[in-house]
Amino acid sequence: MRIARFSIDGNVAFGAVEGEGTVESGGLVLDIIKGIPYTDFELSGTKVPLSKVRLLPPVLPNKVVAIGRNYAEHAAELGNEVPEVPVAFFKPTTSVIGSGDAIEYPSFSNELHHEAELAVVIGRMCREVPRERVKDVVFGYTCANDVTARDAQQREKQWARAKGFDTSCPLGPWVETDLDPSDLAIQATVNGEQRQLGRTSDMIRSIEDLVVHITEAMTLLPGDVILTGTPAGVGPLNVGDEVAVTIEGIGTLTNKVIKRG
Repeated sequence: MRIARFSIDGNVAFGAVEGEGTVESGGLVLDIIKGIPYTDFELSGTKVPLSKVRLLPPVLPNKVVAIGRNYAEHAAELGNEVPEVPVAFFKPTTSVIGSGDAIEYPSFSNELHHEAELAVVIGRMCREVPRERVKDVVFGYTCANDVTARDAQQREKQWARAKGFDTSCPLGPWVETDLDPSDLAIQATVNGEQRQLGRTSDMIRSIEDLVVHITEAMTLLPGDVILTGTPAGVGPLNVGDEVAVTIEGIGTLTNKVIKRG
């Protein structure tokens, strides 16, 4: 099931996405969900065309835990070795935007990069999750763009500002709850030109590895998000560019880059 979060007439709700097509092409409708989707829920039967609503980030995470250098070719393209243990960092909630929202080019950077990623959405509070229980705590999957101020990342030697600035974490367009994430095509395009193309099967550490590793240290809450790393092909974004992240079985997350101010 595809679960979207949206606003209409000043109200915010979740809905199940039905029909065929894309956000841009039309043909999709939302069956409004009673309550929130992390627990047992009912469909209201009240349906609205997706074209009549504004899509919001599909979740409002308490935290976004991101993993760096989880694809060997991406580590190599930036001159890095594959780390012995997963490299984790946080992106704040203020970095999260939805599909169709604008990425604001930060004033402290002159080298903004896209990073297409599969995002894992947590469905229940969990800590110290054993590998065999990981599927039980995952709500679903969505597309993410770990937008990075590359020059600041290299200059500052830590990643809080480079990867945590406002609008640096586009998520969407919805969460797909029924999906095998082990071998999905993932790509990024800029102005329609392909930049990244990889498969989730190329991840060094699997989703099970990452959930076990992260929950050894911290409690994850419903709606929290794990970014699983990006394949090779990251590259520059400029003001006016439109960047799209597409993941097989989920859909396409699209954002335009604008000047902050």
